[in-house]
Amino acid sequence: MATISEREAGQVEAANAGGRTPVIFIHGLWLLASSWERWASLFEQAGYAPVLAEWPDDPATVEQARANPAALAGKKVGQVADHMTKLATALNKKPAVIGHSFGGLMAQIVAGRGLAAVSVAIDPAPFRGVLPLPLAALRSTMPVLGNPLNRGRAVALTLSQFRYGWANALDEAEAKQLHEAFHVAAPGAPIFQAAMANLNPWTEVKVDSKNPERGPLLLFSGDEDHSVPPAMAHASHRKQQRNRGVTELIDLPNRGHSLTIDHGWREVAEGSLEFVKRFT
Repeated sequence: MATISEREAGQVEAANAGGRTPVIFIHGLWLLASSWERWASLFEQAGYAPVLAEWPDDPATVEQARANPAALAGKKVGQVADHMTKLATALNKKPAVIGHSFGGLMAQIVAGRGLAAVSVAIDPAPFRGVLPLPLAALRSTMPVLGNPLNRGRAVALTLSQFRYGWANALDEAEAKQLHEAFHVAAPGAPIFQAAMANLNPWTEVKVDSKNPERGPLLLFSGDEDHSVPPAMAHASHRKQQRNRGVTELIDLPNRGHSLTIDHGWREVAEGSLEFVKRFT
């Protein structure tokens, strides 16, 4: 397992020293931890201690990731989930955990391990048992799934592919700005793992949705999301409703997969903060 990075360690140390409730932010594919910086500021102002989680061995900056995309290749769901577990258990207080896309899957995995005080999954990637597979989701993943060799590679999205999967609810200018500011290559392996999750009883893409220690969970679904269409997010919500803990779903009209980084990020962040405040 990759070790906690120096930056992560510093944030964990600050959270433990300050006594504030920590909030772990987990990014998904095609982003880095820096994509959460505005969220971190909002939560810090509200009295929380942000921890911007990295996937194991992530480059520190977008520029470094683009200069060496191979550094992003080969990471799998189990490896990343175990790293997030390591972060959560390094904290003195049980954290809130917030994730987007595959980070939303990670948030649910961590919560299912009983390690989250409260969790928020935003347009979360599906886990085993989530059955809908809309055509939009298939098209969004084809830049990766279209070539079996991508399982071991890091794959970047063209602006056109990014616009379809992420920024279809935005105008062209904002889509281009987000692609330039945030987009990096992503490991192909997690997408192949998710695609096969319902056919593989030993898959790493699984969530313990029945654990009584899961804690409260909020899911967000962007109604225009092509990467994780509402049918998938709603199916995740139905699976999670088997838990005795609070389980809520918020549908956001006219929002796509970029909802954590685009001009409407604050609406999602403030909704997440309100939910976290209810249980911490």
